[in-house]
Parts: sequence; structure tokens; C-alpha cells
Amino acid sequence: MKSGARPHFRAALAAAALLIAADANGGVQPQDLVRRAAEATYNLDYEQALALYRQALAIDPESAATHRGIASLAWLQVLFLRGTVTVDDYMGKLASSEIKLEPPPPALAQLFHHHIDRAIELGKQAVRARPSDAGAHYALGAALGLAASYQGSVEGKLLPAFRAARRAFDAHEKVLKLDPSRKEAGLVVGTYRYAVSTLPAPLRWMAYLVGFGGGRDEGIALLEAAAAHPSEAQPDARFALVLVYNRERRYDDALRVVRQLEQSYPGNRLLWLEEGSTALRARRNEEARRALEDGIAKLASDPRPRMPGEEAYWRMKRATALVLLKQPEPARDELVAALADADARMWVRARAHLEMGKLADLAGDRTAARREYQAAATLGERSNDPQTRDLAKRLAKNGYK
Repeated sequence: MKSGARPHFRAALAAAALLIAADANGGVQPQDLVRRAAEATYNLDYEQALALYRQALAIDPESAATHRGIASLAWLQVLFLRGTVTVDDYMGKLASSEIKLEPPPPALAQLFHHHIDRAIELGKQAVRARPSDAGAHYALGAALGLAASYQGSVEGKLLPAFRAARRAFDAHEKVLKLDPSRKEAGLVVGTYRYAVSTLPAPLRWMAYLVGFGGGRDEGIALLEAAAAHPSEAQPDARFALVLVYNRERRYDDALRVVRQLEQSYPGNRLLWLEEGSTALRARRNEEARRALEDGIAKLASDPRPRMPGEEAYWRMKRATALVLLKQPEPARDELVAALADADARMWVRARAHLEMGKLADLAGDRTAARREYQAAATLGERSNDPQTRDLAKRLAKNGYK
């Protein structure tokens, strides 16, 4: 056999091995299993997702996409167990290069690191073998971007996350240069362009100096293109747009996208929480109430695990809508229940006290109102929620009507 034919022969053998393995698994292709696993992940069916990914890995142990999928699943499970998977958790500003966070469960941390390390190595191997192949650079950049997300949001290591993000950014910029039709690469490039544009000036200039391109409008346009382009990155691009549109106060666009996601992933009850929260920011109070009540009904009938303090979160949000709709009695019942929940997160308690203060003001009890606003301001400060802290201080002084 001629030496030049060997790579093609090896590729043919690999393809044949995959076909044999797929036939042994009832004709199921690994890419179908990965697609179903991703769908299960977005529906909060984490155990089913892991089982499907492991089936795919048994057929093709060297699939970078499968290793990325398992790492992504582990990352999202950590965030879920912390209760930090909603837009409310990512509306603040970067304030430190290191954030103190509770360590993740060891089993999930090990699962993440094992599979992300393998995904990165497979991506590097692909780039070395095919330096002009957009798909190879995409695989490497997607893995590096996921590593950056984990380092920043789980480990609180912002500088290492920044370095990994830069490498992901470079890889996916190259994808777009090699093949502009690969719109899915716009998820990473667009996210980082947008994120850099929102940094405080000193950090923004540092990002420019190390090679990050900024550009709010360009970043959003790239995200929108990725969200419209059928690919493995499309759901993530849509979830990213829900956050970006909320930050930009483009609430109609955010509601449009979150309702698309509800249609795609009806098992994800948290999407109704996002719809209700977005409608509240838009002051579409009746829409918010309906969405939140639909979501609470889903929560009540869902036997799967809940985020820590999730019920208090839902109750606080529904109460906020009821206060705006001038329905004080059911609002008070929800707030009392939220504040009685020992698992309620501190910022949720802060906002519940804020709404209790509004109810006291509506009842003409300024003393009780100031007491609630003081509690809200204190908890808002301690939970790094300056919006609630500052609003509580203003209402303590001026009252709520």
C-alpha cells in the first residue's frame, strides 16, 4: 500500500468501526445520542442526559463533542445545585479577579475536568492534523470556552478564565475566517465581544491589549446569527440572548426568545421563571403573574430535584407581580412563606423584605415599611445586590405608592 493512502485507509477503518459499533447498539448513531442528551440537559433531565452521553461514548470514545457534552452537563449541574442558573444571577458587574465560592461536589468536579481535558486534547490533535479545517478549530474553541466558563462561574478564578476565554475567542474567530457559514462560532466570539464592551474602562482596555475585540452591537449580531443557525450551539446562543436582551432592556426580544425555548424544552420549568422575571422587568405585570403561576404549577407537579431555595424564589417573584397588581393579601401570603423558607437565598430574602416594605407603605404603616426596607438594604449589601440595597434606601426615605 502506498504511504499516501494510509491516512485515508485509517479513516475508512475508523468509519467502519463506528458503523459496527452503532449496529451493535441497535443502529443508533452516536451523534443522535449526543443530540438527545443535549435535549435532556436543557429539559433538566440530568440523569437521562448522562446515560445517553455514556452510550455515545461507548460507541465513539474519541468524540470531542461527546466529551464536551458531558463536561457541559457537569458544569450545569453544579450551577443548578448552587441555584445560580437564572438571569438574575448574571445581571451584576465584574468587581474582582477572584470570587469566593463554595467548592463544587467532588464527583461533578472530577467528571467535568476529566472530560473537558479530553475534549481540549482531542481539539488540539485535530488542529495539528488539519490546521486549515474550521471544524477542528471549532472543537478546540468550544472546549476552551467551556473551560473558561467553569473556571469563572464555578471556581471563581477569573484570570485563568480570562486566559482560556482568549484562546477560545481566537479559535472561533479563525473558524469564521476559514468558513463564514459556521455561524455557531459566533456564540463564543459574540459573547466575548459583548462582555468586553460592558466591562469597566480599565478592564476593557486590558482586554483590548491582550487581544480581545470589543463591540456591543457586533457581539449581539453574532449571537443572533448563532441563535438563528441550526447547530449544536443554537440552544446555548438562545439562552445567552435571553441574558443579553435583559441586560440591554430589550424585553420584547427576551420574551420572544424565552418563549421559543419553552416550546423546545417544555420540561425546563425554569424557563417560565425567566419569562415571569423578564415580564416583571418590562412592567408587564399581568403577563408576569400568568407565567409565574404556570411555572409554579409545573414546580408543584415536578418530582425532580429543585434548586436550593427554589420555592422561595418562585414565591418572591409571584409576590412581586401581585404587589404591582395591587393584590396585597395573596402577595403577603407568598412573602411570608418565602421568608420562612430556611433555604431561601440571601438576595431572595432581601427582595422579599423589599416587597413587604411596599405592602406596609400601601397599608399606611411607615414604621413597619422602614423596618422592612432596612432589612432589605442590609441583606442586599451582604448578598452583593446593589440594586435592591439602593432601592430599599430610597423607599425608606420617600415611601412607596
